[in-house]
Amino acid sequence: MARDSLVRGMGSFFKECDHPRSRWSKCPHSYKIRFRSAAGRQVEESGFATQDAAIDRLTDVYKTKKAAPRGQAKAERISTYGAMRFSEYAAEWKAGQRDLGPASVRHLDSLLEHHMLPLLGSRRMNTFDHKVVEGFIRSMERAGVGLATQANAFDKLKAILLDAYRLGLFEEHPLTGVKPPQYDPKRAVIPSPEQLRQIRTAGDDRFLLIADLMSGCGMRNGEAAAVNVRNIVADDVYRITEQVNQTTGHYARLKHRKAGEYRDVPLPARVRETIEWYADKHGTVDGYLLRHPQDASRPFPYYYLTNQWRRIKKSGEVDIPEGMVIYSYRHFFASNCLTHNIPITDVAEWMGHKNIDVTFKTYRHIMPGTISTAAAILNQHFTA
Repeated sequence: MARDSLVRGMGSFFKECDHPRSRWSKCPHSYKIRFRSAAGRQVEESGFATQDAAIDRLTDVYKTKKAAPRGQAKAERISTYGAMRFSEYAAEWKAGQRDLGPASVRHLDSLLEHHMLPLLGSRRMNTFDHKVVEGFIRSMERAGVGLATQANAFDKLKAILLDAYRLGLFEEHPLTGVKPPQYDPKRAVIPSPEQLRQIRTAGDDRFLLIADLMSGCGMRNGEAAAVNVRNIVADDVYRITEQVNQTTGHYARLKHRKAGEYRDVPLPARVRETIEWYADKHGTVDGYLLRHPQDASRPFPYYYLTNQWRRIKKSGEVDIPEGMVIYSYRHFFASNCLTHNIPITDVAEWMGHKNIDVTFKTYRHIMPGTISTAAAILNQHFTA
């Protein structure tokens, strides 16, 4: 879809066709315009035969908004959005979250459907205050909702209400003074180095590779599944550029990152040796080490790792701490870093957390360190 924009605040005009802008004047399709009303709502109009007609309409709208008193525009926003039910506002807010990947959208939908909308869906937006938010948290506590889920639901509600606050719906932010649910770091089960030695070799070569990548580099499951020898950018640095998306089964951008963004993580020599060993033994496809067991043209399937983990646990042949999950490999990485005085700011960046609060809620201890010294330290204390 071709599109062009005017000065900031005027909106844009475009054509919903594949013709380049240079051919718009000869293209038979009509122009459309898109702009924000005085109330802040996105509006789209169509049926403009020429570019000049589209621009004239945008200019008229822009002048009208500029001429209107700022108080009037705010009053219109409050009137429009304040009367909305939370379910309507949340749906409109969600539509604007274009940076969310499929897995993140799925998670958001689950939080809305099971926790937020049943309790808040029918509430008018202009009736939110700190007591309403505290009541929401207490309701989740009474229902026995897990602390991690409580924290996630609270964070999403916070984002939605912040959006409403910026529109002017509240004189004071509804979350002011509210104590958020606290995720209990004791729930993060971390295997000991000896337990990790046993567990990492309890499965096949694929399982060992993923265990080393997660516990040695702090990768998420999907990131480890997308491991590529071309991403070893230095002897002690690995560049994480993508993941295998759990929902789609395809390669996708990283969580909390835009397309094309990456993060560099320390690469202990022990992990680099595992990568090189696996590549020599099993080969690669376009640099990728892990592929679908039945079809080498497809990415490594998420369920394969889960199924193997279940078989290892069921066998009872290795010492697995109570409550440990595959994600505990990541916990081991964080614990190994922090107990050896690597600063939590670096750990948060390497683990790909959206902000340091996530790391701080789960882990602790802040000490200096760099990516190169971290690689050396991690290699020294990593499982043999």
